Amino acid sequence: MPVDRATVLKIASLARIEVPEGELDKLASELSNILGWVEQLDAVDTDGVPPMASVINVARRPRADVVNDGGIRDKILANAPDAHDGYFTVPKVIE
Repeated sequence: MPVDRATVLKIASLARIEVPEGELDKLASELSNILGWVEQLDAVDTDGVPPMASVINVARRPRADVVNDGGIRDKILANAPDAHDGYFTVPKVIE
């Protein structure tokens, strides 16, 4: 599918970008080449090929969905400039 100058101007308008007049022909050619590559993908026979999530066939190990607090509250609060009753204390910002 060849792309012409008018199509490049329309795409630029939709993308809200300014394309100098001297670059319209170059961009039209580049976009036509890109669309040509995409059209080549239509020629590939993908019947019987299952969709993939990764190029490597890896099965993820399930883990227990357990809620925990990490067990290191005291270590985390040791970094706080001010802590009270197991919580970070911050200055009041809303009156």
